[in-house]
Amino acid sequence: MILMRRFHKLVLINGKPKIGAGTRIGIFSEVYDKGGIVKIGAYCDIASFVAINCADSHRRTIGFSSADGYPDIRPITIGSHVFIGSHSFVGGDVSIGDNVVVAAGTILRRGEQVPSYSLVFGNPPTIKVGYYARKA
Repeated sequence: MILMRRFHKLVLINGKPKIGAGTRIGIFSEVYDKGGIVKIGAYCDIASFVAINCADSHRRTIGFSSADGYPDIRPITIGSHVFIGSHSFVGGDVSIGDNVVVAAGTILRRGEQVPSYSLVFGNPPTIKVGYYARKA
């Protein structure tokens, strides 16, 4: 019997994110979760070299904050059946609906809300709402 790994052995999963059944994560990707606030739905395809990171320490690093650890930690929610292309970044306080395609190289920062059935691409991101909605 051959056992298939759910995630490549060179995927970094830091913390305990909630990751749905059937979700695949490509080589050299990272999911950084602090306190169980990163949620990824079922049957997602997260390509190689993707960063999903709920923490931001830049203000502390440059001396604008004296808080220890990661003072700016925000949740990330990714729906089910989401494709995230290679070299994309998903930061804290981002929400992605179901059946969404995030094109390669897309940067999603704080406050971005991507509705279900959308296509999102670029930096800054362009969101084509309903791009993948089923036609009746």
